[in-house]
Amino acid sequence: MQTELTQAGPLLDSQGKLAQVGWSRHPLLDCNLENARFYTLRPFQRFRVKRWDYYAVFTPQRFFSATIADLGYAGNIFVYTLDFKTGELHEEGLVIPFGSGIKLERNPEAGEASFANDKVKLNFQVDGDKRRLNVHWAGFNNGRGIQADITLRTLPDHESMNIIIPIGAKRFYDNTKINCMPAQGYIQYGDQREDLQPETCVGSLDWGRGVWEYKSFWNWARASGFYRMDATSV
Repeated sequence: MQTELTQAGPLLDSQGKLAQVGWSRHPLLDCNLENARFYTLRPFQRFRVKRWDYYAVFTPQRFFSATIADLGYAGNIFVYTLDFKTGELHEEGLVIPFGSGIKLERNPEAGEASFANDKVKLNFQVDGDKRRLNVHWAGFNNGRGIQADITLRTLPDHESMNIIIPIGAKRFYDNTKINCMPAQGYIQYGDQREDLQPETCVGSLDWGRGVWEYKSFWNWARASGFYRMDATSV
């Protein structure tokens, strides 16, 4: 049976085991990864801990996504965009040895995730009910360039999807997904600029932390959209 979590507390106990297992409507557990205990030589643990902040934004014209990830042995910075009308898809990523220069927060409710070098700058700020995404990548798609300044908002009483699951005896996955956040701002892709309005644009977050086996696979899906009513449907 699935267990709904309702009590705040630490993710891991002093022995490195999950303190609670289940799901919740809001992030409740402090992601204290420093308590992880899956290698005898603890300094090697940092090379197996995975952390990422993945944002996706859906507009009438395109799908846009930006991610800051630290996989322990390397960081991964990537952006991609899909034009719904033309079908044009472009994705680019950077591999950062040992995640140097990557900043990711301990928990998903507040703070900053960031990375910057001479090629790209990504910054994700969380302040109360607002999440602001700034992306600048001048060399994206052979110099076409992409930049974005987008604010996502969580509405009052907005719920998220949160899971805490064990993987084997010592490994685990802590995940938060937030859907249906109204989006406002702009995306500039080459000479194409799209101004985002919250009535037609939404964003989502996939926030993950954990340690799992060398071979893994993912099986999940989610959707965001608008429900419109007219006079004949009332």
